[in-house]
Amino acid sequence: MELLIAREIGSAAFAPGEYIEQQGFMRASEIRELAMRAAIGPGVSVLDLCCGVAGPGRFITRELGCDYVGVDASARAIAIASARARGLPCRFEVRRLPPLPAGRFDVVLLLETMLAFRDKAALLAAVSAALGPGGRFAFTLEEGAPLTPPERASMPDADTVWLTPLDVLAASLHRAGLAVAWQEDHTAAHRTTAQALADAIAADGAEIGARIGPRALEDLLAAHGLWVEWLGAGRVRKLALVAERA
Repeated sequence: MELLIAREIGSAAFAPGEYIEQQGFMRASEIRELAMRAAIGPGVSVLDLCCGVAGPGRFITRELGCDYVGVDASARAIAIASARARGLPCRFEVRRLPPLPAGRFDVVLLLETMLAFRDKAALLAAVSAALGPGGRFAFTLEEGAPLTPPERASMPDADTVWLTPLDVLAASLHRAGLAVAWQEDHTAAHRTTAQALADAIAADGAEIGARIGPRALEDLLAAHGLWVEWLGAGRVRKLALVAERA
């Protein structure tokens, strides 16, 4: 979605202070809680995967202090993130994942994009290798059985939606040397946010459609409608987790 449109929709859908140019359904307060559970603070090195324009990364760097590296495949998103992070201890890199950047980090962060990785075992092995002993992997998970063929047909960009049952992910974490230390369910809150975003998109549908095209608008509404339905029915759960490396 065009960045300016995303900002307008986010500002309309989230409560005051809860929109920080994040992607997905997480509120700023949830991002802060996850970062604090991962013990992010001054002197802590953080690698943020699929950071986009790094709204959450800039937010936690300002709020909690850390040495931050953001990585994303989009050169345009990284350029925007770099421009908006001036004065903050942030570095950015354009990279497709995996592999991850070289080096060791105290925390690896992955927000709202675990579902985009079909091979989660390979991702988790790379994350574990990037963490030193006692390092933390702070992430969100779209938890549920894989999409059925009819569900894939109804979801726009279904090739970026790879759901995983929690027990399957826990087994992959264990094989990678990671153990869940904290977990919280945000399903109900994210269903409310998804509905608010869908309502905001529909309210400005004519203007948004003129800027991104009617097909893109249709896909945007369809995707948000499915997330509202799936989160409301329990088809998908949204979880925030911190896993520690042994």
